[in-house]
Amino acid sequence: MQRITPRWWLVVACAVMAAWSTVGHAALFEDDEARRAILEMRQRIDQLQQATQRAGERSGDEASQTRRGLLDLQTQIESLRADVATLRGENEQLRRDVADLQRRQKDVAQSVDERLRKFEPATVQVDGREFKAEPAEKNDFDAALTVFRSGKFPEAVTAFQGFVRQYPQSGYLPSARFWLGNAQYATRAYKDAIDNFKALLASAPDHARAPEAALSIANCQVELKDTKAARKTLEDLMRVYPQSEAASAAKERLARLK
Repeated sequence: MQRITPRWWLVVACAVMAAWSTVGHAALFEDDEARRAILEMRQRIDQLQQATQRAGERSGDEASQTRRGLLDLQTQIESLRADVATLRGENEQLRRDVADLQRRQKDVAQSVDERLRKFEPATVQVDGREFKAEPAEKNDFDAALTVFRSGKFPEAVTAFQGFVRQYPQSGYLPSARFWLGNAQYATRAYKDAIDNFKALLASAPDHARAPEAALSIANCQVELKDTKAARKTLEDLMRVYPQSEAASAAKERLARLK
């Protein structure tokens, strides 16, 4: 909207001068006409003054409204800035929460994998043989062997007997029978020891412990005063396993037998 400037007063002044000029020439006209001209001029001046005042008031109102609008806009901007800052903080927290959740999921997955592996068969090597064994199976064999090596032979007999009963198809079985026979020999259960050593030779004649098992049978027979059986066992050992260390020991033992 066009503002009323000081130039309007020039217009007013010109109008006044024109009015006086008209009055000056009023002598040429009737007095009534002069008075009417003066009244009209005054009305025009009043109208111009009122228009000027209204324009100023409108200009002031518009300025006030503009200031209020700017203040409102500034308030909205500050509010939006606060909202953006809050959202950024929430997004950062969400990222941290997601990262923590991913780490926990990874830890849980690893834990589950480890637990599953505890129940999965594993490849083991014992006395030159490689085979699959259940975790519990391996643990039971290792535990029984630990008892034997600690010198607790009666307990070792019990442990290996339990293993043989529980795992009759185990790849550990020949080795378990060998150590069971040795534990029985240590407790002077010679006949039981012979039975376990013979079971080893019958089921796994090519086992790495087989020559030692044959020699142990002969030792048990000697303890039982069965020299004839011991001699035959030693001769069979040297014939079947001639390159073994047990065969060399059998030869020396055979020379001492009467």
